[in-house]
Amino acid sequence: MGIGGLRAPGEAASAPAPRQLFVRHARRDGRPVALLRAIDNGDSCTVEAEVYATTGASVRPGPYRFATAGEATAFVTEAVEALMYLGCDITAD
Repeated sequence: MGIGGLRAPGEAASAPAPRQLFVRHARRDGRPVALLRAIDNGDSCTVEAEVYATTGASVRPGPYRFATAGEATAFVTEAVEALMYLGCDITAD
């Protein structure tokens, strides 16, 4: 960093550390079905998903990237509503 907190020419600004916004767990009959995690990257948001097969193996589709936390939240809300319609219980961390 340059004098008085100013950056020297060509010196990139440091990006804020990603922070977790929320996590949703979906279970059906007590068995994990999916996990959705929203992460704020400062200039965008990411939703990570983990989907569990009946065998216990997991698949990680995505990640899904959004311009704002509102868009990421809307995506997770719709996914949670679909999982609830399919009979899943939803919990939050």
